[in-house]
Amino acid sequence: MSAMQIYNTLTRRKEPLTPLEPGKVRMYVCGMTVYDYCHLGHARVMVAFDVITRYLRARGFEVTYVRNVTDIDDKILKRADENGETIAALTERMIAAMHEDEARLSVLPPDSEPRATGHIGEIIAMIETLIDKGFAYAADNGDVYYRVRRFSTYGALSNRDPDEMRSGARIEVDEHKEDPLDFVLWKAAKPAETSWSSPWGEGRPGWHIECSAMSTCCLGETFDIHGGGPDLMFPHHENEIAQSEAATGQRYVNTWMHAGAVRVNQEKMSKSLGNFFTIRDVLEHHDPEVVRYLLVASHYRSPINYAPESLADARKSLERFYNALEGLALDSTAAEATTLDQPGEGGYDARFIAAMDDDFNTPEALSVLFDLARELNRARKDAPDRAPALAAELKRLGRVLGLLQQDPASFLKAGAADLPLSEDEIQAQIEARAAAKKAKDFARADGIRDELAALGIILKDSREGTTWVFETPTG
Repeated sequence: MSAMQIYNTLTRRKEPLTPLEPGKVRMYVCGMTVYDYCHLGHARVMVAFDVITRYLRARGFEVTYVRNVTDIDDKILKRADENGETIAALTERMIAAMHEDEARLSVLPPDSEPRATGHIGEIIAMIETLIDKGFAYAADNGDVYYRVRRFSTYGALSNRDPDEMRSGARIEVDEHKEDPLDFVLWKAAKPAETSWSSPWGEGRPGWHIECSAMSTCCLGETFDIHGGGPDLMFPHHENEIAQSEAATGQRYVNTWMHAGAVRVNQEKMSKSLGNFFTIRDVLEHHDPEVVRYLLVASHYRSPINYAPESLADARKSLERFYNALEGLALDSTAAEATTLDQPGEGGYDARFIAAMDDDFNTPEALSVLFDLARELNRARKDAPDRAPALAAELKRLGRVLGLLQQDPASFLKAGAADLPLSEDEIQAQIEARAAAKKAKDFARADGIRDELAALGIILKDSREGTTWVFETPTG
């Protein structure tokens, strides 16, 4: 069905997408640990795999997209205790906030959103299987550990040699382990701590086993794509492979995908550096579509730099698109089409598909949209009968990226919120310009136009009168 190529982190090369079941793609993405509000790194993963899902569906695949929620974890226990609230109250509040954030960023909800606490039985069963097969052992402190060295290909995903790994910050050192590399599958409960009954006593699951159990429960022992952020490759995803393949005896995942990191002013985002931003922090000051555009404009595997100038550039790019669309009546049937199986106006869809089939190359796909917008602007002047179809094509392709679905005039005026002039004052200037033109005082009329343009207020004259939009001033 497809010549689509996807970069596989495991093999470190692009490979053709060949679903286990023709025409159907099963994808699992590691979601959030819900002890706090989602940050920009989470937004990167949300948007990247939203675009991937949208595109696969637009190409005719039936996609089952699963993204989990980790709702039991050391950080959750600590934060609930600090807040003086129950774990359930904290996690429900944070999940609701996460859904609000993703909706504002036009991220479609996953098909399934399993929670770790809803799969305790499956987690315990997988751990029992690992013990029975000799890949795990119960320690005398009530914890259960995975024997890393029993899994012969451990380290293949992250390209690490177990013999060269050192005990340190990312490898938990514990006197109860047989080997410092071993990691916990089940944690014995501390006094008064939230816990579940198990064959090894009261406790709760380790982080890594949660995803192995939830993904296989939702998608089967082997599925097509597993994704997540760059920080999850080791140890989380490495451990998932070891657990799942040891338990099932089957290949766990065919294609591993990892989104790039978010940097702030070219530095790693970190609370200690004071450059840590939640999604809602950012959306207080910026249009959600501007933030989404910034996240889409870089290839999903590339790092993104979040800075004032990068957001300003993102807004200018969107203004170019919305200015091309502004004031046009669209062919609604074409604009609302959700698949790419029909030839579009001007052959742009073929170029768009070629870009996205190449490992979801969104920067190249956006360059196709810019070419389309330029042709649309020319058509508005030279071939107005073609303009509605071109505009519909622009919106249709934009939708695949989750972009360009706002009312153009509303978007273009929204940037004027911080202007020193109110809408009434702008309208008064427009009327003063009209009066100057009527009096043949063209110098005054041009002066008013130029004064407004310097503020980013662009006047548009037509037979129906003069309207205005806002464009971010250059420089």
